[in-house]
Amino acid sequence: MREEANNLELKRLDYQLTVCKVADFSDIRTESDFYFIGRTEEELSLVCKTEETPSNTIERDDGWRGFRIQGVLDFSLIGILSRLSGILAEHKIGIFAVSTFNTDYILVKEENFERALSVLESEGYTVV
Repeated sequence: MREEANNLELKRLDYQLTVCKVADFSDIRTESDFYFIGRTEEELSLVCKTEETPSNTIERDDGWRGFRIQGVLDFSLIGILSRLSGILAEHKIGIFAVSTFNTDYILVKEENFERALSVLESEGYTVV
């Protein structure tokens, strides 16, 4: 596992994030360089920069920071997110994960952010 970890680079995101439920998607700043939306039969979810949280937010949880796995991950790769989340779980650090076509993003509460990156570096991951 350590050999594979040495090949993965984690890029810190330099802004605070909010995870929220919104009434609709009309107030989302789609020109922003960072946001994720999700829709199910039960809710409309949004992850965005805290300062860009829309006014039609129903519920919100502020105080998140994040990092992404650098590069494009091949769909045949198995267990990358599982290993990262497992390491953080062993250190009692909860996560909120978001996956895109290219890669995965991991969010942790701000008070755990630096510790999370330090723990992952000690396990062989490179943080930039």
